[in-house]
Amino acid sequence: MSSGRRISDSTAAHLLLLAVVAVWGATFALVKDALQDVSPLLFNLLRMSLAFVALAVINHRHLRNLSRRTILCGLVVGIFLAAGYQFQTAGLARTTPAKSAFITGLVVVFVPLFTVFPALRPAGTHAPRWNAALGALLAFSGLLLLTTPAGTHFKEIFSTIGLGDLLTLACAMAFAGHLLALAHTSPGLPAGQIATLQIGFAAVLMAVTLPLGGAPHISVTPRLLIALAVTSLLATAAAFTIQSWAQQHLPPTHTAILLTLEPVFAYLTSLLFLHESLGSRSLTGAALILAGIACIELLSGAPPIPTHAA
Repeated sequence: MSSGRRISDSTAAHLLLLAVVAVWGATFALVKDALQDVSPLLFNLLRMSLAFVALAVINHRHLRNLSRRTILCGLVVGIFLAAGYQFQTAGLARTTPAKSAFITGLVVVFVPLFTVFPALRPAGTHAPRWNAALGALLAFSGLLLLTTPAGTHFKEIFSTIGLGDLLTLACAMAFAGHLLALAHTSPGLPAGQIATLQIGFAAVLMAVTLPLGGAPHISVTPRLLIALAVTSLLATAAAFTIQSWAQQHLPPTHTAILLTLEPVFAYLTSLLFLHESLGSRSLTGAALILAGIACIELLSGAPPIPTHAA
């Protein structure tokens, strides 16, 4: 391949991955707005079902002759994926898009923290290093500033954190479990099969857990249809396909920097379209979370960890 072609591929990869991260960030405000017309868990079920149909069409040739190991892998990672989205969307209904995005970004912090335990550490990876401890300290300090009001006494910290923030924190833990489960179970398996199966199993689990969110309701509106189309087709089926290609043509540090911008895009879209802003205390907390994420992503020497959109 010529040098000119390599430069072209690199430029395209940067631009496409930046577009993907922007779409992921924008979905927080998009979903928050759409939740006025549909219950959170029903939205997730519709979104994931549409994404599964799209991926099944794209990968139908790869879905023949599925092995038992592939099906089991899809089930395990699908459980974590479903839990992550259920907690995230239920939390988003009770907090702001910007807070949801920054707290979801803590998945990057939880993964190395969980790998302190050797049993959870994927083969070929090392124990967390100093940057993981520093990143966790920065991120969790930022989390307290982001989710608690000014003047909160130390004894009142946990009682003043909102339910939506706690649900979103649980979502970050579930997404961390999803990434670790993928690392343990998917090596050597066809990517198209795993991508489609985990979305399919997640949709089934969302259908089973739908009653946990109370009586589902829906009002079909243009903003709901747009949110479903963007989140299922662009932010899931298309985005992860593009990300897989782009990361083949980018240095890990470039990918990490671009992925770290997701909560920034979420804040900007929330500010522009929903007019929801963060105060100085919350902005300081958000900046500390970004610093913690960057510390782990850029100083680990390992491939970057993708975050999840709303």
